[in-house]
Amino acid sequence: MEISIDNYFRKRYSLFAWRSNTSLVNKVIMAFFMACITGIMAQVIIPLPWTPVPITAQTFAVLMAGVVLGRWWGGISQIMYLAVGLIGVPWFAGLTGGYGVLLGSTGGYLIGFILTALLLGYFTDKYAKSRNFRPMLGLMLLANFALIYIPGLLGLGLWFYLVKGNFPTLLTLLGMGLLPFILGDLVKISGAAALSKVITPKEKY
Repeated sequence: MEISIDNYFRKRYSLFAWRSNTSLVNKVIMAFFMACITGIMAQVIIPLPWTPVPITAQTFAVLMAGVVLGRWWGGISQIMYLAVGLIGVPWFAGLTGGYGVLLGSTGGYLIGFILTALLLGYFTDKYAKSRNFRPMLGLMLLANFALIYIPGLLGLGLWFYLVKGNFPTLLTLLGMGLLPFILGDLVKISGAAALSKVITPKEKY
């Protein structure tokens, strides 16, 4: 088998062209597979004593879902992840599941996963230039810190109110739901942007 940079580029292009034009059944299978990957990576957790929100690896899978599956199907994979977990399959962080998770401390982040995968899938498919490292890094930073953390913090604040009877201060909320995760997120985002540059074709497919 010939191994060359040109052959690598051709294979890369063929793979993404295939995933864009394959059957509905194959797209559903790929989306469910990515949902499973998200569930597996959700079990890589570091609990923090001052917050109910743990550090997890699943956001890496969420970021890659849009890139790998493209517009709509990246988001659909995260809808599958959420839906299957809500019916009771314990594949949310810490092997949890059930509809109660949506009203828990991490429910807003789960909604943000869907929005993030949709945005990245849209730009990956529509704009070839977005597949380079710098523009993808910018997109992932935006998606991660806006589309995941805004609904995540809103959900965390609502959970705090339901549990404590009052809303937390902004500083308390940020200390529980954003600030401890910034460094780890920057590492995951940088890795996901670098991997995206390697695996995606730079021509229109």
